[in-house]
Amino acid sequence: MATIDLIVLGMLKKEPLSAYDLQKQVEYRNISKWVKISTPSIYKKVIQLEENGYIKSRIEKEGRMPEKSIYSLTEKGNEQFQRLMKEISCKPIHLFLDFNAVIVNLESLPKEKQAECLQEIGSNIKVLKGYLEENLAAKENDPEIPATGMAVLHQQYTLAQAIETWIDTLKIEQPGQSRKTDVLTKKESFANE
Repeated sequence: MATIDLIVLGMLKKEPLSAYDLQKQVEYRNISKWVKISTPSIYKKVIQLEENGYIKSRIEKEGRMPEKSIYSLTEKGNEQFQRLMKEISCKPIHLFLDFNAVIVNLESLPKEKQAECLQEIGSNIKVLKGYLEENLAAKENDPEIPATGMAVLHQQYTLAQAIETWIDTLKIEQPGQSRKTDVLTKKESFANE
């Protein structure tokens, strides 16, 4: 997956790291919250990137600690990093939100079940928003957090706010109310915000 390649190559562009350190940075920077990336995928990706000549490793030993491989970017890896930056930034943007599968099927449920589903989605958005608020507060003045990392946190928070507002304004179609009227009501409520 190109996004995982780009994350790993980007980290190694800044400094040589072990696979463990890469994984820890992904966790610390909460990258898995906004890019589909997992710990096993990082370890597999490091092996694959080395096999392709994008990174190279050297064995390092500190004191009594076991040996570990430290990875760094090769010239070929730097070229791949730049190519991926251009390629991914030029792609159309798609937002895949799993809960939209629930939204498009709401009409198949009784009204009370529809309301329960919307309440669950709303609760999950509130949890996400709280998590993002905590992260923003904890990392806002941390000089180790790059401005671009903070920008992504702010982006995710803005998106969570927008979804929260949208869920709050999503109305269950009332008996006798036409779908066209319901859709217009939603459009008008967004336009007035």
